[in-house]
Amino acid sequence: MSIVSYLHVMVSTRLAELRRDGERGDSPVPTAVIIFGLVFVAAAVTATALAKANNWMDAIPNNTNPR
Repeated sequence: MSIVSYLHVMVSTRLAELRRDGERGDSPVPTAVIIFGLVFVAAAVTATALAKANNWMDAIPNNTNPR
């Protein structure tokens, strides 16, 4: 059997297996959207916490800015 025939049979067999298997997982798009949403929420929470901490530090009498 020549190498071309062998490769043809192997590829045909693999493609037939892939066609039979209907469940191939989730699309990466919804996963990317969820990750983007989680990153956005985490950034918002971090910004809010930073703003509250800065306001709290500014409310201390005789506060000197270490910057």
